[in-house]
Amino acid sequence: MPQERPSDDFEKVPSNLDEALPTGDAERRLVRKLDLVLLPLFTLICELVEYSVSSLLLNRIYSDGMNFIDRTAIGNAKIAGIEKDLGLVGFDYNIALTVFYVCYIAAEIPSNLALKHFGSIWLAGMVTCFGAVSIGTAFIHTFGQLLVTRVFLGIAEGGTLSGLTYIMSRYYRRSELVLRIGIFFGLSPTLAGAFGGLLASGLLTVNDIGSVTSWRKIFLIEGIITTGFGLLCVFILPGDPQYSRMLSSDERVLALARIDADQATRTGGKRERTSLRLVIRAFNINTAICSACYLMINISFQGLSLFMPTVVNTLGHFTTVEAQLRTVPPYAVGAAWALISAYHSYKSKQRAFPILLSSLLIVSGYAIAVGTKNPHARYAACFLSIAGGSPAGPLDLAWGTDNAAPDTVRAIVTAVIPGIGALGSVIAVWTYLPTDAPDYHKGNSLNLATSSLVCVLIILGGWYIVRENAKRARGDRDYRLEGKTGEDVEQLGYLHPNFRYQL
Repeated sequence: MPQERPSDDFEKVPSNLDEALPTGDAERRLVRKLDLVLLPLFTLICELVEYSVSSLLLNRIYSDGMNFIDRTAIGNAKIAGIEKDLGLVGFDYNIALTVFYVCYIAAEIPSNLALKHFGSIWLAGMVTCFGAVSIGTAFIHTFGQLLVTRVFLGIAEGGTLSGLTYIMSRYYRRSELVLRIGIFFGLSPTLAGAFGGLLASGLLTVNDIGSVTSWRKIFLIEGIITTGFGLLCVFILPGDPQYSRMLSSDERVLALARIDADQATRTGGKRERTSLRLVIRAFNINTAICSACYLMINISFQGLSLFMPTVVNTLGHFTTVEAQLRTVPPYAVGAAWALISAYHSYKSKQRAFPILLSSLLIVSGYAIAVGTKNPHARYAACFLSIAGGSPAGPLDLAWGTDNAAPDTVRAIVTAVIPGIGALGSVIAVWTYLPTDAPDYHKGNSLNLATSSLVCVLIILGGWYIVRENAKRARGDRDYRLEGKTGEDVEQLGYLHPNFRYQL
């Protein structure tokens, strides 16, 4: 919902949180209400943005070996003639995708800081702009115009995932966050992968709309849907719990108190001012490890968008729908494993081990892909790699968000991890090249190496957290409180001696 003027309810948050934080029915009802409102809404937003990842994968079967990693309907358009109509030759397609991801990465941090300042209306505006640019893409005629749309599309999408994660972190406790991110972020790409291509095929059967024919219909219709939903988000997307209209006054007090109880120092629900010092503080060892892991997981997951359709193509001669249907099962398994992993991480209060377990599945899948050319074995490998990649990214993002405080640091971290991670998509674009088709030995070997490195980094990150938490328990970090004012202590966030990292 649009950002509102602060209400008097903000002042109701008492200094004694034990009085404001019931552990019984009131809190359970609030969490249930948040789940019923936020999870379907955020999943749908993420689905609209992620939809085309899957369609790119599915239509790659008939796209003559070109790369197609992108987060838009451009992949679906390839089969429908976009390359011929726009005169794309050589690596033009790779260049267009790279431009998109560079702008995507550049927009992450500024977008999240703007979201923190302006509220949820900023995110609604980004979704609306995303749809508007998609509509405009239906009317382009040159490679230069394609690049312009990639620039604006990257900027519009850059802050979406990080923004949704940041908003969610304002409503849920640290222990609760992983299950919710696992649901809305873990399911979206896998569901899009399972059904996106079928939707694109359906759009291509729609009658021409004036001069809008073939691939242009994909952009136009998807753009209209996204723009309409973005405008709706202006009114339905919840902002900060301090102002949210979806909560009653008592629920706002409880929501603020719940988040306050998760802090090393209690601030009564107040958010600190954004400062350069806090922005810089977000770039720490935990952020570095989670960002590096996300980047390498992303190379793997995006690489599958190239490799699996090639595998399906070697299984036999199929119609478009038959081939698309054979890409559904790996993504369905990935969706199921994403939910299982998120639930296990939530119940066990562990992050590192579930990520490590999923990363080992990726390693196993790419080891098979590199070690054999048997199409059936490679098809089985896709199940393993997609199952491992589906939850690994969301869990990694949740892990980094869990260990980020105060609010400004959290806003930056939720942008940095997927932002740096998007570099993995750029690397995949230039790793899975037509010259390496159909085996993609170089790309698969790279993913085997990077997924193995993810396992090593997860172990090192877990070791660092255990060691650092032990030091804080012994009082080795108490010196950080010396000579600090009340405001300075509140802004210590994850550096506060009482803050414990989530393992």
